[in-house]
Amino acid sequence: MDQRRAPQSAPADARPVVANLRPVVAPPRAGRLVDASCRALDIVGSLVLLVAVAPLLVAISILIRLDSPGPVLFRQRRVGRDRRPFTVIKFRTMHDGVSHERHREFVVNLINGEPPRRESPGESDRPGDFYYKMMEDPRVTRFGRVLRRSSLDELPQLWNVLRGQMSLVGPRPAIPYEVEHYPPHWFARFAVRPGITGVWQVSGRSEVTLEEMVELDVEYARRRSLWLNLWILARTVPAVLGARGAW
Repeated sequence: MDQRRAPQSAPADARPVVANLRPVVAPPRAGRLVDASCRALDIVGSLVLLVAVAPLLVAISILIRLDSPGPVLFRQRRVGRDRRPFTVIKFRTMHDGVSHERHREFVVNLINGEPPRRESPGESDRPGDFYYKMMEDPRVTRFGRVLRRSSLDELPQLWNVLRGQMSLVGPRPAIPYEVEHYPPHWFARFAVRPGITGVWQVSGRSEVTLEEMVELDVEYARRRSLWLNLWILARTVPAVLGARGAW
């Protein structure tokens, strides 16, 4: 008779929130003073901005409803700090009910180092020159393209910041199906809250390759401070107005 015991499953709270995740390779946790100062900036900043842009939020909501049928807001599960799931809120920029399978395939191919399907003539096909965003996405509405190019679709995420799920500054909030394919060294980006803006956004956004974006996120997680966040926020305004790397 076989006396070997069957392996016992780990407690439910010890399992990662996304299936098949690799171990976290994280930088040292920032001190309490850094956490407290950055959180204070998030609370004050998000409250002030929500009040200041309230008329703009209303105007955008009306234009979205006039442009295409469907809800004003788009909700999607994302992976936050310490790989905890949360629901991100954005203005809807895509047609209602479209499939995300094409984007899933696109991102998984990028992570695996496979060249994505070229979306237009002249796009680079050199190894490592694969950018995170699809240049031509048929799911996006006419007004949605305006919102994405101006980054105005991100404004509802101020509510995520106020709730403590996101930060004004941090890595781009990851989608669960892409996290399942992360190599181990990418998990360091989950040591901090995801942000509305970040080093990636002020460094060229879609002109930055996926590997470069993650490297910027990991470096930010190591160096995060109140002053670094203020510096990134100051650079966000000209980056958005210049629309560099915005597709």
